[in-house]
Amino acid sequence: MATLIKNGTLVTAEKTFQADILIQDEKIHRVSPGLEADSALTIDASGKLILPGGVDPHVHLDLPMFGTVSSDDHYTGHKAAAFGGTTTAMDFVVLEDKGFKYSVDLWLEKSQKAAIDYSFHMNLTQFNDNIAKQIPSLREMGIQTIKVFTAYNGRLRLDDGSIFKALQIARDNGMLVMAHCENGDVIETLVTQALMADHLTPEWHALTRLAWGAVEATFRMAAMAQQADTPVYIVHMNAGGEVDMLKYARERGVKVMGETCPQYLFFTIDNLRQPDGAKWICSPPMRTKEDNARLWQGLTEGIVQTVGTDHCPFFFDGTKPILYEGEKIAIPGKELGKDDFTKIPNGLPGIQDRMPVLWTTGVRAGKITANQFVAYMSTNPAKVFGLYPRKGALLEGSDADVVIWDPEKKVNYGVATSHQRTDYNLYEGWELTGYPEKVFLRGKLIVDGNEWKGKRGEGQFLKRGEGQMI
Repeated sequence: MATLIKNGTLVTAEKTFQADILIQDEKIHRVSPGLEADSALTIDASGKLILPGGVDPHVHLDLPMFGTVSSDDHYTGHKAAAFGGTTTAMDFVVLEDKGFKYSVDLWLEKSQKAAIDYSFHMNLTQFNDNIAKQIPSLREMGIQTIKVFTAYNGRLRLDDGSIFKALQIARDNGMLVMAHCENGDVIETLVTQALMADHLTPEWHALTRLAWGAVEATFRMAAMAQQADTPVYIVHMNAGGEVDMLKYARERGVKVMGETCPQYLFFTIDNLRQPDGAKWICSPPMRTKEDNARLWQGLTEGIVQTVGTDHCPFFFDGTKPILYEGEKIAIPGKELGKDDFTKIPNGLPGIQDRMPVLWTTGVRAGKITANQFVAYMSTNPAKVFGLYPRKGALLEGSDADVVIWDPEKKVNYGVATSHQRTDYNLYEGWELTGYPEKVFLRGKLIVDGNEWKGKRGEGQFLKRGEGQMI
C-alpha cells in the first residue's frame, strides 16, 4: 500500500519547504504540495517536520574487545538507532588473518539480524604486498572504505609508509581512507609510565592519550593525503586543535574531511574523575570545555563535515542483568577494569542519542541550523560514503527512509527512554525538546511513537559506489 504524508514541513540539507510526500514501492514517488492519492494510507504531519532518515557513518556492533563484546548487536543497535531517527548505519569489519572475503563474510553473518539498512568499512590493520594487491577486491563486495590507525601499537597500527601506500591504492581505485588519529608511540610510553607509578584510575586513560597527539596525527594524515593526492576522512575528531588543522588543510586545497561525535561536544576529563568515570571511557578520550567549544564552532562554521557516534557500548556493571525485550541479559563490561584503567573496555552508547541530543543542544540552542543538522546527520555521510541520493535525501526516487519529527515533543531522556542494550546513558536526566514521532525504513513504518514495528532481518546490506569529497 502507498503512504501519503501530508501537510508537513520538509527539511533537507539545502532548504526548508512545505510539501507532501507520496511513498510507493519502498521509494519516494512524489514530492509536491497538494498531493492526493485515494488508495494511499494518509498521515497528517501538520506541525511536524519531515527529515531524511539519519545515516550514522561510524558504529561498532558485536565487537570483541578485552575478553568481552560490545553489548549491542546488529539487531539491538539497529533498533535503538531507529528510535533515534537513524535508518542507515555503517559498521567496521575486523580484518582476520584469512583475508578480506573471509572477514566480510563473518560480518555479513553477524548482521543477518539487521533491523535497518547497513554497510561496512574495512579495518586495515595488517599490511604487506599480498594485502595491498587484495585491497581493490573490497569494491566488488560493495565496500569502498578502509580505516587505518596511527595508534594501538602492535595491534591495529600501521606505520606511516604503509598508510601512505594504502592512500595511493585508494586513489587509484576510487576508494576512501578513514583515519583514527593519535600518536601511538607517545601513548605507549605514557601508559607504561602511569602503570609504573600506580596511576590506575579512569582519568589516566585521558592523561595518557593527550590531545596534542591527536592534533599532530590529524595534520600528519592530512599531509600524507596531500602527498598522495587522495582524500582522507578523519574519524571521531575530539580536540579543538584538530578543527584548526582541518581548517588549515582544507583552506590549502588538501582533500581532508572530518567527523566528530556527540560525546566530544559535551563531556570532559572531569567526567572520568567521577566515581562512575569508567562510563566515559572511550578512545580517543574526553578533553576539556575549550575543546568542546571549538568542536561546536567546527559545526557552526561548517569546518567539520559529519557527526557519527562511534557507538560501541558496554555495560557499566556487567555482573547485574538488565531486562531487554522481556529477557534478562548481562554481558561483562567496564567492571573488568575497576582496578586498572587499561582494562576498561573502550566505548560508549550513542546510536539512539545522536539526533535527539543534537537537535536540542544544536538546533534549538541556535548553534546549527535545521538544514545543517540534516547535512551532518544524514546527507553528508550519504554523499561521502557513496549512498547519495539513495540515502540521505527527500528526493523522488530516493529510498523512503523518512522521519516525521515533532520539534516540540519534550522527553526526559535516559536509560528508560533508550533502547540501547546497556545499563547506563550518558545523557541521563537531560530534558530534550524535539524527537522522532514516526520512522519509516524504505516506506515501512518501523517506529510509531514508543512502539517498535520493525523486525530482525529487515535491514538490507548496501553495496556502495564511489563517494564524493565535500
